[in-house]
Amino acid sequence: MHIDALGEISHDPLAKAGAIMLVVIAGLALFAPLFSNYSPHDYTGNIFSPPDRNHPLGTDSMGQDIWTRLLYGARTSLLVAVAVALISSSLSLLVGASAALVGGLYERLCMRIIDALISLPTIIVMILVAAYLRPSLPLLILLISLFSWPGGARIIRSQVLSLKQRMHINASRTFGAGKGHIISKHIIPDLSPIICALMMQDARRAVFMEAGLAFLGVSDPTVISWGKMMNQALAFTYLDVWQWWLVPIGLALSATLIGISFLSFSLETAIDPRLRRDESIEESMNLARRA
Repeated sequence: MHIDALGEISHDPLAKAGAIMLVVIAGLALFAPLFSNYSPHDYTGNIFSPPDRNHPLGTDSMGQDIWTRLLYGARTSLLVAVAVALISSSLSLLVGASAALVGGLYERLCMRIIDALISLPTIIVMILVAAYLRPSLPLLILLISLFSWPGGARIIRSQVLSLKQRMHINASRTFGAGKGHIISKHIIPDLSPIICALMMQDARRAVFMEAGLAFLGVSDPTVISWGKMMNQALAFTYLDVWQWWLVPIGLALSATLIGISFLSFSLETAIDPRLRRDESIEESMNLARRA
């Protein structure tokens, strides 16, 4: 059944709000040079300057323009979110679907690896890895992806185990279709709502974890990050500078997470109409009351 997901989302106020938040943040990040006259590494010479016409959010403890660094920090968060969502969801789909279709020793091995990865304390392992390796953005993306895919793989495996028992899958197998054809033509289209939900979930987790790790100091010192900026601002909470340094960064991070959450919920509901069951029940109850 064809579902016009974009059409469904366009009529959802929640999705519109989430999309507007993300479009605004992405636009500011992509076209950061157009919205700022400074480089994120420029030193103005004036520290803790309050907001004015030249510095909309003032300057920090090193005399750098906070507004400019906020824009370039959004680039880091969005890059990590997109990269982790693509890598993690791809690994979840590959491992989960193949384990359910192949079965046997391969399935048991995959599930034991997944169980081992889920049981590891993510933050502690990342901090230990950063202690032995030089923290960098590609390494951070890889680490977050490696710890994000196991949960999704378990969900996809359980769904594929259910899907492969359905009549159209059995019919394809009877006519000689291989596992690759079944996955690409039948399994993946049926899994599209779950895959979209996993990608949104991975993106939201990636933004939060990147900011959290940067706040703890596990990040590339040359990369501008909202978490690192919040860590620097906390050292000066006894001054009024926190009002234009810490608060805007927290609001930007919150808006990004809320925007992804709104869009995720609406997209999942649009792709899978069964999730609108509660809305249909509520409408029926309202009609019954009116009658």
